[in-house]
Amino acid sequence: MANVTIWHNPRCSKSRNAVTLLEEKGVDAKIVKYLDTPPSKDELVALLKMLGISARELMRTKEAIYKELGLKDVEDETKLIEAMVANPKLIERPIVIKEGKAAIGRPIENIVELIK
Repeated sequence: MANVTIWHNPRCSKSRNAVTLLEEKGVDAKIVKYLDTPPSKDELVALLKMLGISARELMRTKEAIYKELGLKDVEDETKLIEAMVANPKLIERPIVIKEGKAAIGRPIENIVELIK
């Protein structure tokens, strides 16, 4: 199977389900624990292009850090991306990347579509 990467948080049930799904489908994915090794600004910019979404759409807006940093009122994409680089907990999960395309695994069917 093609190169597949998953940005994974082992403490998240949706993320664990996505890893299980990949295993069941016989996909040998590279697992990146993005909280331990946060993505760079360039990696996040590239990911947003693959997903075709804005930085805010990739953010977990219910996280306490989102409120603490006052991100609700920030319109600048660069500042939102920098906030995710500095606080990777803000990044939605899981994210699966395959051949220049990506999908957020919420719902998990998004991943199924991507790995077909």
